[in-house]
Parts: sequence; C-alpha cells; structure tokens
Amino acid sequence: MKQQILDEISQNDTIIIHRHVRPDPDAYGSQCGLAEMIKATYPNKKIYVVGESEPSLEFLYKMDHISDEIYKEALVIVCDTANQARISDQRYKTGKKLIKIDHHPNDDQYGDLLWVETEASATSEMIYELYLEGKDQGFKLSGKAAELLYTGIVGDTGRFLFPSTTEKTFQYASALISKGINPTPIYDELYKTKRNVAKLSGYVLQNFTLTSSGSASMSITKDILKEFDVTPSEASQLVGILGNIEGVKAWVFFVEEENQIRVRLRAKKLVINELAKKYNGGGHPLASGASVYSWEEAKQVLHDLEVLCQDE
Repeated sequence: MKQQILDEISQNDTIIIHRHVRPDPDAYGSQCGLAEMIKATYPNKKIYVVGESEPSLEFLYKMDHISDEIYKEALVIVCDTANQARISDQRYKTGKKLIKIDHHPNDDQYGDLLWVETEASATSEMIYELYLEGKDQGFKLSGKAAELLYTGIVGDTGRFLFPSTTEKTFQYASALISKGINPTPIYDELYKTKRNVAKLSGYVLQNFTLTSSGSASMSITKDILKEFDVTPSEASQLVGILGNIEGVKAWVFFVEEENQIRVRLRAKKLVINELAKKYNGGGHPLASGASVYSWEEAKQVLHDLEVLCQDE
C-alpha cells in the first residue's frame, strides 16, 4: 500500500492534503509533514494543506485557502481521520482520487486507497514510514518535515508516555532528531499554558467527581467557559489531568459548545472506544471522543462509564 501511495504521489501534479476538525499535533504533523516531504521531493508539484486553523498550532504551519476549481484534477489525501464526518473541509470528496492514511480503528472505510495501521503510535509515525519506503526512489525528508513529524509523534504519545509508544516509536523519533531539529522549542510551544487555562485547570482539580468504582468526570458548561474566558478547544486540552488522580480507572470530560456537548473519554486500561461509538463518536481503545446534545444524555454517558468501571 505504501508503494501504491508513492506511485499516486509521483503521478499527480496537484495534491491536496486534509485532516480532521479540531486538529491536534498529530493531525497537523502528519498533514503538513507529508506536504513538506512531497514539496522537497517534487518542487514543481502544487501541494496544498487545507482545513480550519487552530491558533495553538499555527507555530507549526499555516493552512492554505484554495478555490473549488483546484480539486478537479487533484489527488486528495486525508491524514489522521477515522470518519468522513470529521474531515475538515468537506470538499475532500470532489478530487479525482482519494487516499486515507490513519492509525485509528478503520470503522469508516472511505477512499480509493486506504492505509490504516492501528498499531502505529501516530499517523506522523506512518508518514515517516512512507518516507522510508520511498527514500531509495528519491523521496526526501526535509528538516521542516522532520520537525512536523516529530511534533506529531510527541503529541499523540503524550511525550512518549502513552501505551501506544513502542521501540519503533523511539527509533523513529531519534532518526527525526538526527535531521537537526531542536525538540526544546517544540515542547515549549506545545505545553505552554495560558494563565486563564491554568486557572481553569485548578477549577477542574477542585470540582471533578470520582466514584468508588474509579469513574471520574468533569463538566465544563458554557457559563464556566465564559467565567474563565476559555474556548471549548482550550478546555478540552485539560482532559489528561484527571488521569493523574489516584484511583481513576477511566474518565470523561464534557465541554459544552453552541449546539452540542463534546465528550472526551480516556482510560488507563479499559477499552472505551465502543462506548464512544454509542454516542456518535469513536477513536482509540484508551482515548476517544463523542458528542451528545443534552445534559440528560451526558448523564447516560456517565452511567455507561460507571458500568464499565464496575465490570472491570
């Protein structure tokens, strides 16, 4: 499959790369890292990255704004996106050919070519493997591409702390650093915290709930967001802090938006992506997302998570 993707890249002069909505570092890293690899290898091709911008990640890369016309003869590649509904910029389906590259469970098998590796720690790790497959054929990895892929791996492994981290992950990270990148500024940008977000994190630690079975939860309403002057995206970034609490097996973060409530599910050992699927979502076994449309429905999520923890 990697060779087929390399062949498609070599045969198309216009390539548009997408990723998922509300992007994280791996979404940006895999999307933009692939773009930089292709640009370094084929300087005369037209390569675009599209999707809504995420201010906290604009230090990595800026998105392109392109017309509908460009899609007509374009190869479209979607990175790090399990479900079509979560692809940022729905024009992805108007290109002449579609490729999916992802490491989430392949529940939505879209695309003309699909390369899915659920064992990979990050889609950025897969993009580096694409480079390894193609380097003897002239495929190039620039310093900027290496920086983007390294950032994606760091983000999706939680700085190499998550269970998805493997020996291969460390090998690839080492190889990327050998390209001359400096990890320190990357960490500084990824993990710096605004003062208002820091205050909200204190509120979360003071107000989360934890049951005797090990199920923890936190609800961030629109009023709380307004009180701390924090966006839903910024609030969602705090989901990991409950995982450090003694006695927590699995936890859920509810963040209220305009027309829905975002559900962030995490676990230490319990498989929670099947629960996410029940509520319009999905994801990894230990890290998933979903959506509900009322606080009554959110209570049902809490009930289901409690049952999971009790059965463990």
